[in-house]
Amino acid sequence: MATLFEKLGGAAAVDLAVDKFYARVLQDERIKHFFANVDMVKQRAHQKAFLTYAFGGTDKYDGRYMRKAHKELVEKQGLNSEHFDAVAENLMATLKEMGVSQDLLAEVAAIATAPQHRKDVLNQ
Repeated sequence: MATLFEKLGGAAAVDLAVDKFYARVLQDERIKHFFANVDMVKQRAHQKAFLTYAFGGTDKYDGRYMRKAHKELVEKQGLNSEHFDAVAENLMATLKEMGVSQDLLAEVAAIATAPQHRKDVLNQ
């Protein structure tokens, strides 16, 4: 059985999706301020590694845990559920624009918007 990572097109597809995703995020007035002082080369690399892991492309993830990675954004910049939804919306719009099927979009949405992920990102 192919993983979601493989069904989406593997590393090349994830790389392209992350690049397109951040182009979209950096234009989104609701959330772009969270990335104002971020090294976007490193950010893209972190996101590619995370999505590769989250979509089943590897069983290893060496990045920071979601709770720790977003703690300061919650405490000092007010990261909240509305922002989480905006990020998820941008991810889904990016994948749809890339021609990802509805079935695969549903699989991505189930992972990206899972209640535990929301709790971890928002430090709840």
